[in-house]
Amino acid sequence: MEKQTYTVGERVEKLCAVCEEERGHVVVSVTKRGQISRVSCPKCGTRSTFKSGKSTSGPRASAQPGAPYDWTRTYRTGQTMLHPTYGMGEVTAVIEPQKIDVLFSDRMRRLIHARTALAPAVASA
Repeated sequence: MEKQTYTVGERVEKLCAVCEEERGHVVVSVTKRGQISRVSCPKCGTRSTFKSGKSTSGPRASAQPGAPYDWTRTYRTGQTMLHPTYGMGEVTAVIEPQKIDVLFSDRMRRLIHARTALAPAVASA
């Protein structure tokens, strides 16, 4: 069986020793053979080594990529999305009722969500 190769910026499941939660981590370095050597926790920022064969078979590891980003949709922590400009991202926090922090491969970005479509202007009589 051929081993899967990874690139920097991809996501893998790992137990974070600091947060004490299993969550998607961002690959920050790989070996010459494409195997993960270090990952970073999107919540606490801790960088740690990665041992292959552990926690990569979690539900998100085999799941399809996230649905396209939609500012009218309501997101929750841990959901993935595909943004047309920034690419794949994972929601790391719900900040306000209509703001979320999303970790993309380049950096964390604050996006809007749960917005209702703009209502047409009401004509005054």
